[in-house]
Amino acid sequence: MSAVAASLLDQPEVRFPLDLSVRIPKIRELYRSAIKNQWDPQTAIEWDQLDLRPFTQKQLEAARLYWSRRAWGEYGAISESPALQIRFCQERHPPDMRFFFTIRTQEESRHAEVCYLMAEKLGGYVKEPVQSAYQGSVSTHGVRKMALDPAITLEAIVASLVCAAEEIAFDVFDHLIKITKNPIANKIQRLVMRDEVRHCAFGWAYMERRAPEMSKKELAVVEEAVVTMIEKVELNGYHSAWLAPDSPASRAEVEADRLTYEAGLGATTEELEKPVFVASVKRIRKQMEPWGFTLKPFFHPKLGTI
Repeated sequence: MSAVAASLLDQPEVRFPLDLSVRIPKIRELYRSAIKNQWDPQTAIEWDQLDLRPFTQKQLEAARLYWSRRAWGEYGAISESPALQIRFCQERHPPDMRFFFTIRTQEESRHAEVCYLMAEKLGGYVKEPVQSAYQGSVSTHGVRKMALDPAITLEAIVASLVCAAEEIAFDVFDHLIKITKNPIANKIQRLVMRDEVRHCAFGWAYMERRAPEMSKKELAVVEEAVVTMIEKVELNGYHSAWLAPDSPASRAEVEADRLTYEAGLGATTEELEKPVFVASVKRIRKQMEPWGFTLKPFFHPKLGTI
């Protein structure tokens, strides 16, 4: 019977000697930029200017569900950041990464807060999916568990979480900013995207440093992790409800998105998002090619082969 791999939490702490020198300048600069560009969800949004009179009750119900769903995803990232921070410290990764992730945790917290506040303004935050069958698509991508598992390389985690999942989310944010008509909803999108730019840049800066130092076997592990993230998480509807397996639950979420989009309150539709998602996957594949591999084609019934 094989022994179970110990968690990083079971290993002795190795904090000292404490190294605070600059090792990855691009990431240290992201940290400095994050400090300069912090914002408060309570005061950065002109909440008193959110006029709900033009909207029907159905639109408001749909929009509060949409913004609640956005908050669920951000809540997951709040706990994901400290788990990775433990990994950075225990394995003595460059201090720039530890510095940056102290701020990333704050940023994910305010993203969750601003989505929660928007849902509250629209009629009340929804604590969980109305239909439990949809929970499998939005619950988690497993990064918190992976971050504390020494058997899973940090490069595989960063590449799959940041260079794949967060890049797809970033492209969707950019799309949403272009189509969201309500000024309050649009400003929320823009503020969140401003932070997400740094989150994505962190992943590429780290892998730019590490990929040339990695063996083919190590890179194969990274490739497998990215493929799993795209196939099992993104194409399962983690960020986009219309990609979730067809069911009454997912159809209800898609309908909520449609109503929210028509109201100009922040969502999009399958027809509009399809080309964005396809272009995002293709771009990620091309950006990863210098690492030494080409991601395989992906298939989804609603997208065909990408």
